[in-house]
Amino acid sequence: MKWCPFALVCLVFIVGKGDAQAEPTDGPNVLLLFADDQRADTIAALGNRAIQTPNLDRLVAKGIAFNRAYMQGGLQGATCVPSRAMLLSGRSLFRVDEKLLRDRTWPAAFGRAGYTTFMSGKWHNGEKSLIDSFQIARSVFVGGMTNPMKASLRDKTEGKLSKPYLAPKHACERFADEAIRFLKDHKEGPFFCYVPFDAPHDPHVVPKGFPIRYDAAKMPLPKPFYPRHEWDNGETTIRDEQLLPWPRTPEKVREMLAEYYRYISYLDAQVGRILDALDASPHAKNTIVVYTADSGVARGSHGLIGKQNVYEHSMRVPLILRGPGIPEGKRTDAMCYLFDLLPTLGKLCHVPAPEKSEGIEFTASLRDPSKPARTQMMFAYRNVQRAVRDERWKLIRYPQIDKTQLFDLQNDPQETVNLAGNLEHADRIVRLMDLLEREQKHYGDKAPLRVADPKPASWTPPKRGEPRKKN
Repeated sequence: MKWCPFALVCLVFIVGKGDAQAEPTDGPNVLLLFADDQRADTIAALGNRAIQTPNLDRLVAKGIAFNRAYMQGGLQGATCVPSRAMLLSGRSLFRVDEKLLRDRTWPAAFGRAGYTTFMSGKWHNGEKSLIDSFQIARSVFVGGMTNPMKASLRDKTEGKLSKPYLAPKHACERFADEAIRFLKDHKEGPFFCYVPFDAPHDPHVVPKGFPIRYDAAKMPLPKPFYPRHEWDNGETTIRDEQLLPWPRTPEKVREMLAEYYRYISYLDAQVGRILDALDASPHAKNTIVVYTADSGVARGSHGLIGKQNVYEHSMRVPLILRGPGIPEGKRTDAMCYLFDLLPTLGKLCHVPAPEKSEGIEFTASLRDPSKPARTQMMFAYRNVQRAVRDERWKLIRYPQIDKTQLFDLQNDPQETVNLAGNLEHADRIVRLMDLLEREQKHYGDKAPLRVADPKPASWTPPKRGEPRKKN
């Protein structure tokens, strides 16, 4: 079987082993590196002059970066759970099984196509789905968040997960060690190596000896910077929002950003170790590397700290692909969800999709970065926030408090000016509300966009020691 140059784009993604092993194919290998809570605007080569990310910059220089890749949202505060489930299953937010136990995953599909499947890192979905999806799993952190210097890890042994043991070093370094070990040990047939890090999720813990540090006083403030969010968005006092007190001050936000950026630089260093090992291996020319993340995060933008919102800083994720057949040094405005990635790669690799996968494939955008993919997208958080966007305009709806925002993303990508109160945009708001309702119907979202008795939009932050309100 011959592979055309672009078809080598094929395996770029999540792979796994199902209940039946096919004969190994001669397709390319896959290395998927997956971050946790990394904003799309935290890569130096993509325009952030305040951060050091030399290894992610290497990927940008040799691959294609997506300017408009998104996670779809979450129906709970830990949005990384549905995000990772959507990525691995190809299912959308309102149909995904967050534990990945109901439907077969894309990793299992790649495994059935003859790939050796490996993972090391964070697993925030069902334990059984990990066993079913990957043949080899070592140093797995099963959970949501932890002190990475004291992470509890487990291995897949004899078809089940071992008893937990304490990580001997920073979890991210351990995950990188395991990926490097796999790259060195693997000899025959194509592989899929999945490394889902738990960085830069808080706590922002970096080994003391790591040399890169940021001066908090010199950190640029995020835009738009507010002391607190203007109104109650339905999740103003969740744990993430209590990481800093109210009102948000420039000093505290800069301190947090200095820690956050340092953690990203540390993660970048672990990515560099894996890339160096790949480049030194026999697999170098036949491996596609993908770097992305499960979500963004506010970290001071709009007066918010966490990711429980539908603003661009929290929905948009970095996405970089590098490898044989992929254009080098390119950027694309093609819009896609994370759950579109594996359907795209499955098509390129001739891997049959799991029965319930519903993401679209955007191979045309990979061949030609000027080609669009999706023309509109919807986002959701619990039943308190909904949003829809097209190529230029974005509408955010807060049904529980009867509030609407309209942003011109072409001229205001950081969502600083709400145009919803401008009469000249009245027809546009009607059109976007209609579009949002159609997208809701398409994805099976039954949450109302209007309620009979809206709550007051105003809110008062709790004082230190007060219990947070229940939404």
